[in-house]
Amino acid sequence: SLLVMPNRRINLLSVDDVGPPVDVTVAHWEKLQYVKGIDSSRDDTIRALCQEVLSTIREVAQMNALFKEQVVNLVPSSHLFDMNDPYRLADFAASLSSGGDAVDLQSVLEEKDPELRLHKALVLLTKEREVSKLQKEISAKVEEKMSEAQRKYFLTEQLKSIKKELGMEKDDKDTLIEKYRKKLSEYPSIPEDIDEIIESELDKLSTLEKNSSEFNVTRSYLDWLTNIPWGVTTEENFDISDARRILDSDHYGMDEVKEIILQFIAVGKLKGSVQGKILCLAGPPGTGKTSIAESVAEALGRKFFRFSVGGMSDVSEIKGHRRTYVGAMPGKIIQCLKSTESTNPLILIDEIDKLGKDFRGDPASALLEVLDPNQNATFRDHFIDAPVDISKVLFVTTANEIDRIPGPLLDRMEVIRLSGYDVPEKLKIAQQYLVPKSMVSSGLMVKESLEEEKLDNDDGEKEEPDTEKSEKEESESKKSEYTEPVYRLAEKVPESLSINDSALESLVRWYCREAGVRNLAQKIDKITRLLSLQVVAEEEGAKLTEKSSRQSDTWEVSEENLHHYVGKPIFTSDRLYEKDPLPHGIVMGLAWTSMGGTALYIETQGIKRGLDHEGKRRGGGTLKATGQLGDVMKESTQIAYTVARARLADVAPDNDFFDVTDIHMHVPEGATPKDGPSAGITMVTAMLSLALDRPIKSDLAMTGEVSLTGKVLPVGGIKEKVMAARRAGIKTIVLPEDCRRDFDELPDYLKDGITSNYASDYSSVFDVAFGKD
Repeated sequence: SLLVMPNRRINLLSVDDVGPPVDVTVAHWEKLQYVKGIDSSRDDTIRALCQEVLSTIREVAQMNALFKEQVVNLVPSSHLFDMNDPYRLADFAASLSSGGDAVDLQSVLEEKDPELRLHKALVLLTKEREVSKLQKEISAKVEEKMSEAQRKYFLTEQLKSIKKELGMEKDDKDTLIEKYRKKLSEYPSIPEDIDEIIESELDKLSTLEKNSSEFNVTRSYLDWLTNIPWGVTTEENFDISDARRILDSDHYGMDEVKEIILQFIAVGKLKGSVQGKILCLAGPPGTGKTSIAESVAEALGRKFFRFSVGGMSDVSEIKGHRRTYVGAMPGKIIQCLKSTESTNPLILIDEIDKLGKDFRGDPASALLEVLDPNQNATFRDHFIDAPVDISKVLFVTTANEIDRIPGPLLDRMEVIRLSGYDVPEKLKIAQQYLVPKSMVSSGLMVKESLEEEKLDNDDGEKEEPDTEKSEKEESESKKSEYTEPVYRLAEKVPESLSINDSALESLVRWYCREAGVRNLAQKIDKITRLLSLQVVAEEEGAKLTEKSSRQSDTWEVSEENLHHYVGKPIFTSDRLYEKDPLPHGIVMGLAWTSMGGTALYIETQGIKRGLDHEGKRRGGGTLKATGQLGDVMKESTQIAYTVARARLADVAPDNDFFDVTDIHMHVPEGATPKDGPSAGITMVTAMLSLALDRPIKSDLAMTGEVSLTGKVLPVGGIKEKVMAARRAGIKTIVLPEDCRRDFDELPDYLKDGITSNYASDYSSVFDVAFGKD
């Protein structure tokens, strides 16, 4: 820092050189002195100004402590302060001003007239006085508020102390403990070991300070312990007919699932108590796996809780975090018990075949304890760290591909396979569920309530309710009065508006061939949304685009005008090859995918090489396979090639086709990944058709794994494959002998018009495909 002591005032005349150093020309001021007696009126004015300056300095010093301190520090310096010298007094007053602008201070410095200098200094002091007054007012207001808040705080604390002495009020910890005990008293039965843990934690809580971190951890632990519904169960429905009605009202088909639930109810009714069970619903997407679980919960009278484990890789999501972690909380199972307030809910674990696994653990292993009936009676969550009985919980899991579920986990579940829907089933689902639901959501229809129907039937007359009627009688009457929902067209909707059966059948056959009905529901929603737009547009007289406007004279959506609503058909034919018989080397196989069954052609083509200079044929005896085949299917092609060569040697020993010809095998739709061994006999038949130069009938399809010695091994997905065969117009199918039972269990309408042949060895397949010699 630099301390500058003033010496004299000067006027800057010119800057001669900017330097450094700076060379300037200045003019020195003569020393200004005030001489009294020259002008008596001027003397009086200057004396009054001096008194006013001094008075203002005293006033500001009384209001502003910092200003007073500055005055005290400067007064002893006599050369700075002289009451009889107006020049020095004005300079002193200006130096005390902390809020003055530089221009104002400079004007005081430049002024030579004592009266004017005093005036300017007084203006600066007056500004300082006003600022000090404002500062004092602000300080007074703040102190007033602070004192009022303190007064309220002290009075409140005194009131608490008085109430506590009189027993009228307890402190926060006592209130919290009382709340926990009240909550625990509502539960029918608390396990002894859990009760001991809770009492220990309550004693611990009473000794802890409210502001300590341990207090919050203990409080959080007790919150969860007291919110688990110990011994609380919901009353279950043991009425089989009522449960059947509920299941049928929401889902069409799914007889196996419904039968198992009815068996579950019957066992519970005979035993008087119901234990938990673990079911796994496996099937293609869109077949109703998730929604049927909610209907099952309603049919059983249980609370419903759903969580998805697709992509889950953290064990803590299942078994909770340990309490030592910040933000720790129990896993999904304990959270379910708290949210449902019941120990016997139905828990749906969705997408169990898509579990992840990383450094945070393996959730599939954590689920082994949850889904094991012999272990889950003492399930131990990491956060709760005490045994919790979840044996009464009904676990339902869903999966698309059970092959991706770990073996030990799959072993604990009862697997129910949901195959895809065929055309008649999809039509029923669309007519009974999808179309009405879509019409209601689009505003074209309204659902009539039971009360409205009663009012219509009774002509507005109401009966007085019987107050003596018991709840049981009321529930029984509700069950007996269950009727199918009734829908009617909304106001301002044309009476002829509808989607007829021909349009639905065309949707199923040419637009929505997947196993489920999700895509079908989306197409129906698209139709109803466009119908809603057309209805509103015609009512308002609005103009629509050519694509959106109604292009037929009727409001009925039929097969003829369906393309106006959903576009051109996605599928134009059931078969890749229409002519009969098929070209040589081509055979139709049947495959199962996660989306359902499908017809799959196996194409083969022979490539004969030319002769080299020695007269020997170039190439021959090799197999090339394309079509984005998986590892298992690639191995199957090699096995099929060996079996075909062996079979050709038996039926045509003189045929050297495989020796002199390279074989190229292709599975169409090359962008779709394919894998599995079930196309084995189809591949063998395709290569023999090429080698023997004999075609295969176009209405023949087959499926089955082939071993190296020609044995035909069983495969899965028979229902889906038969449905695919019917869709493709197949009349004859070849199945493994061990799959005869699966075919016999199919509904009669699926088997009608299809001739089934069974083979345990490839020779039986050869006889069906090429005819007996």
